[in-house]
Amino acid sequence: MIVYSKSKRDFVRDVRGNRIDEEILGCFERALRHRPSPGEIGAWRNSMQFMANSVDHEELPDDAGVAIEFTIPLTSRRVDFILTGRTAEHREVAVIVELKQWSEVASTELDAIVRTRIGRREIETLHPSYQAWTYAALIRDYNETVRGDGIDLRPCAYLHNLVDAAAVNDPHYAEHLRRAPAFLKKDSERFAEFLRRTVRYGDRDRLMYRIEHGRLRPSKSLANVLRELLDGRREFELIDDQKLVYERVLAGCEPRDAGKRVFIVRGGPGTGKSVVAMNLLVALTEQRRVVQYVSRNAAPRAVYASILKGHRRKTEIDSLFRGSGAFVDTPRDFFDALIVDEAHRLNEKSGLYGNLGENQIKEIMHAARVSIFFLDEDQRVTLRDIGSAAAIREWAAEFGARVIELELPSQFRCNGSDGYLAFLDDVLGIRETAHPTIHPDQYDFRVFDDPVALHEQIRELNRSTNRARMVAGYCWPWRSKRDLDAVDIELAEHEYAAQWNLTEDGPLWIKAEHSVEQVGCIHTCQGLEVDYIGVIVGPDLVVRNGVVQTDGHARASQDQSVKGFRGWFRRNPAAARAAVDPIIRNTYRTLMSRGLRGCYVFSTDPETNAYFRSRIASDDSFTRDASGRRYTDAERLVADDPEDPAES
Repeated sequence: MIVYSKSKRDFVRDVRGNRIDEEILGCFERALRHRPSPGEIGAWRNSMQFMANSVDHEELPDDAGVAIEFTIPLTSRRVDFILTGRTAEHREVAVIVELKQWSEVASTELDAIVRTRIGRREIETLHPSYQAWTYAALIRDYNETVRGDGIDLRPCAYLHNLVDAAAVNDPHYAEHLRRAPAFLKKDSERFAEFLRRTVRYGDRDRLMYRIEHGRLRPSKSLANVLRELLDGRREFELIDDQKLVYERVLAGCEPRDAGKRVFIVRGGPGTGKSVVAMNLLVALTEQRRVVQYVSRNAAPRAVYASILKGHRRKTEIDSLFRGSGAFVDTPRDFFDALIVDEAHRLNEKSGLYGNLGENQIKEIMHAARVSIFFLDEDQRVTLRDIGSAAAIREWAAEFGARVIELELPSQFRCNGSDGYLAFLDDVLGIRETAHPTIHPDQYDFRVFDDPVALHEQIRELNRSTNRARMVAGYCWPWRSKRDLDAVDIELAEHEYAAQWNLTEDGPLWIKAEHSVEQVGCIHTCQGLEVDYIGVIVGPDLVVRNGVVQTDGHARASQDQSVKGFRGWFRRNPAAARAAVDPIIRNTYRTLMSRGLRGCYVFSTDPETNAYFRSRIASDDSFTRDASGRRYTDAERLVADDPEDPAES
């Protein structure tokens, strides 16, 4: 979508008439149906003066095209300025310009990342040359008109306020500068000459209109990159039921004229929902389908995108991943398929303030011919989570969509122990199961009386593989969000102090090298796994006389999972308690099932700690059958029950 599109002549007139910001603003509000920030309006007023100076030359044809704020399809990213026309060889060309008002920049050791100051804050952000190049690559990768018509895309960056060139032109960024040159304040004439040399003839064939309305279809090169990056990664190999579900969904995506289809794929922790989702993303892209991986939680998107992208195609790979609230205004059937991981986390409303859209399930189905929902209803961990099989079926009926339900029963996390997940259900009071205890042979479950010792054990396990992490219930305020030196989780009686995650690494916390020193929460680990997980159980879940009790008041006020609980409790205590109780239990079930090999637990409440320890079985509590398999007494009763369906 293009916000502003005129000829070079008319663009220069709008700038010289001091109305360019008003013109862009009017177009912006009509096209995008919301008002931009004052800073964005000021940027137009400032930067477009410099662009007008650069293009206002008799050698650059008056009928060259100017497009401002072009939204790249499949993303929320917008290109600042595009100049269109023909080269000296009469080849169609679009110059993509990334504009920056920066007045200071520092280099970093990270690939394509610089440091600059925005207002009072210093931030790390993309190098503008890299940004411009990847925007061009993204348009080329998905726009069949650009590829088919041989349209040449020439990316560049213009930092019209920047004087010191040392950081931007650091040799560390040489590869990105080669693909997209960066022009600074002193380069104004050189930049104008670059534009004149590139666009020698006008745009008489509505180039930007054709690009905007071109067919979306991923390129073969993008599909090949994805396949190369995924192949050979053991964590994405399809096993047993995963392969069966993958093939059935893939076959179900094939007929393009079969009407809407909705897949519901159920699976508990560690059954491989995300493995199947990632393989479907790659396979459907290989089939040249317009497809995206969707999740409510940012952490899985960030981690899986980082696995795929390496260092050279960040923006292109990122375009395959989207948040669940991104489809409020998406046209019907815009996507061939949307793959929704962690669908139990979907919300009704979208937007930063929860004021956009009607229902995320509805909007996803509306936007895609095929919607694929992976869910585990026992992992609904906030009061706003609405993702359920029943809700998905209801919306599918509204769209007249065919529903196909599949299941991933095999457990590959928690040492492959289905018994451990049943144990968690029992020990957390979610439901009674035949696994009231866990034996060390089944899964490495330990209870610590000292959080310092627990954290040190997790550090030790992390040293060789970087796959051990600490997590906790959200019962402590996030002070370090504003004060980087502040301590968040303080247990004075144990002389334990730690910070929450997210301060530096954001949703990639679970992969970051030094994040073992921090403590994660449900929002940065759900849908992901490590080898060993250390869990601090807060005062929101305690045990009294063998009965598990929950308390929503013990959650930190910043925890969005139980937002609205306190007001609800004042109006209707019983209903509020009933609503938040499964949220707290499911949160700890999710936290305690993140470890492939082991889960180590400390509770801030001594009676609760003793309760957890009492559930670890000794050899005396097991018997063996003729094959040597261990059975608890409860399991033996089930196995011996003559009415058990398995025996009939």
